[in-house]
Amino acid sequence: MERKLTTIVAMDGANVIRFGDFELDVALFEVRRAGTRIAVEPQVFNLLVYLAQNSDRTVTKDEVFRAIWGDRVVSEAALSSQIKAARKVLGDDGSSQHMIRTVHGRGFRFLAPVEKAAPAPIAAADQGAAARALAEVRRKPSAAVLPFTNSNRDPDEDYIADGIAEDITTALSKYRWLTVVARNSAFAFRHSTDGIRMIGQKLEADYIVVGSVRKAGTRTRITVQVVDADTEHSLWSERFDRDVVDIFDLQDEITELVAARIGAELDLTEQQKAERRPRKNLGAWDLYQLGVAEFYRFTREANLTSQDLLGQALEMDPDFASAYSRLAYAIVLGMVYFDELPCQERLDEALLAARRAIELDDQDANGYYTLGRVHLARREYEQAIDALEHALELNPCLAQTYCGLGDSLAYEGRLDEAIERFDIAIRLSPHDPFRWGFYSYRSLAHLFRGEFQEAVLWARKAVQVPNVQYWAKAHLVAALGHLGDTEQAKCAIRDLLQVKPEFSVAFAMEHLFYLKRADQMETYITGLKKAGLT
Repeated sequence: MERKLTTIVAMDGANVIRFGDFELDVALFEVRRAGTRIAVEPQVFNLLVYLAQNSDRTVTKDEVFRAIWGDRVVSEAALSSQIKAARKVLGDDGSSQHMIRTVHGRGFRFLAPVEKAAPAPIAAADQGAAARALAEVRRKPSAAVLPFTNSNRDPDEDYIADGIAEDITTALSKYRWLTVVARNSAFAFRHSTDGIRMIGQKLEADYIVVGSVRKAGTRTRITVQVVDADTEHSLWSERFDRDVVDIFDLQDEITELVAARIGAELDLTEQQKAERRPRKNLGAWDLYQLGVAEFYRFTREANLTSQDLLGQALEMDPDFASAYSRLAYAIVLGMVYFDELPCQERLDEALLAARRAIELDDQDANGYYTLGRVHLARREYEQAIDALEHALELNPCLAQTYCGLGDSLAYEGRLDEAIERFDIAIRLSPHDPFRWGFYSYRSLAHLFRGEFQEAVLWARKAVQVPNVQYWAKAHLVAALGHLGDTEQAKCAIRDLLQVKPEFSVAFAMEHLFYLKRADQMETYITGLKKAGLT
C-alpha cells in the first residue's frame, strides 16, 4: 500500500517549519509558540505539517484525506473536527481564518508565510527515518487482513476464502478506534514471501490477521489468527467448524464472530501496551487507553483514576470523542457500582459528555452505546433502547452493546427480547472483560421473569469472573431467597458481605435508582429479605 505521508523539509538545517512566532518541530513532534510548547494531538500535528508544507497552493479535501488518513474511510465531520482543532492551536477560528482558510468547493489554504530557506538535500536514509518517525506519531492502532489461504488448492473455491477475509476487513473498519488497511492493499501480499514483520512495515499495520479455509464435503473449517506485526507473536487464534448450507450465511456468521473477538482482543492489547509505556510524554491516545484499562478494573479507586486519566486526555485533545464517551460511562458506573450517591447533577454531566462524543463523531457505535447507558441510568428507557439499537446499526459486532440493549429491554419488561440479546453478547465475546456483566444482567432478567433457578445459574457464572462486581453476588442472594434455599442463601450473603459489608435492603433500594417498575423492585427486595438479609 502506498500511503502518502507528509513530506519533511529540513529548514535551516533542522526538521523545523517556522511561520510567525510558531515552530513545527517534526523531529520532536512539537508545536511551539514563542518557544513555549503547545499540547497537540498527533493527527492535528500531521495536518498542520501538511498544510504548512503546501502553503503555496490550495490543497483539496481529497488530498488531506489521503495525507492524514491514508486508505481509511472517514467522514467529512472528522476532517472538520481536525481543521477546527488545528485552527485552535494557532489561535485561529472559523470566522477569522487568519491562518487556515477554507476555500469553498476546493479545500484549504495555509495563509501564514512559511520560511523558505533553501534546504540541504536529505539523504534517502534520513528520509526513511523521518517517514518512520511521522508514522510513529500515529497513536491509533492499525490492522490488515491478508487474503485467507484456500487449503483445498482449488482455484474455483478461492472466492470463499477471499469473501471471508474481505468481510472481516469491512467489519473491523466499523471500529472507529482502529485503522484498517484497505482490502486491495492487503490482498497485494497474496503470494508474498515476506515475513509478518516486513508485511506490517510495508502496510504500516500494527496487527496482521491471517487465516485459512478448508472444505471437506459439506464441512468447512476456518482458522483465524491475529499476529502482532512487531513481535510476530500470536495474540489470538481460533478454529471454526461448520456445515455449509448457505455460503453467505456462513460468511456472515464467521465475520460477526471473528470481528467481535478481534475487536475485544486488540482493545485489551492496546490497553496493555499503554500500561507498559513510560508515563512521561504520553499522548492523548495513551492516556485514553490507560483510562480504559483502569475502567475495566471495576473498583472504586480505579474508576476515579480512570476519570482523571480521561480528563487528562481531553485536556490534551479537547475533540477526542472516545474520551468523552468513556468518561460519561465512568461517571454513571460511579453511581451504579462505586458508592457515589445518585445525583442529578452528575447524571446531567454524564449526558452532556455522551452527547459531546456524538457531536464529535456521529458514526462511532461506542458513542451511542454510552449514550444508551446514560439514558438508562436516568430511567429514560425508550431513549436508551433507541441509542443502543442505532449503535448496533453502526457496528453489529459489539458484544457489550447487545448486553446493554438486553439490560434496557429487561427494565422495560421485555424480558424474552432481553435474554435473546444476552445470548448474542455471550456468543460474540465469551472472553470479554465485561462478561461478568453479560451473566449478571441476564441473571437479573431471569429473576424478574420468575425463573429463579436460571437466575441462580447465571449469577453463579458471573461470580466466577475475577473482576466481578458485588451486584452479581446480590443477584445470587435474591434468587436463592426466592428458591427458599436457606443454607445456600446464608453462604451467598456471607460472600456478599465480605466484599460489601454495608450492603443491606436499604442500600439496595437506594442504589437501584435506575429501576422504575415497582414490580421489579418488589421482586428484588423480597428475594433479599427471604434470603435473610437485614
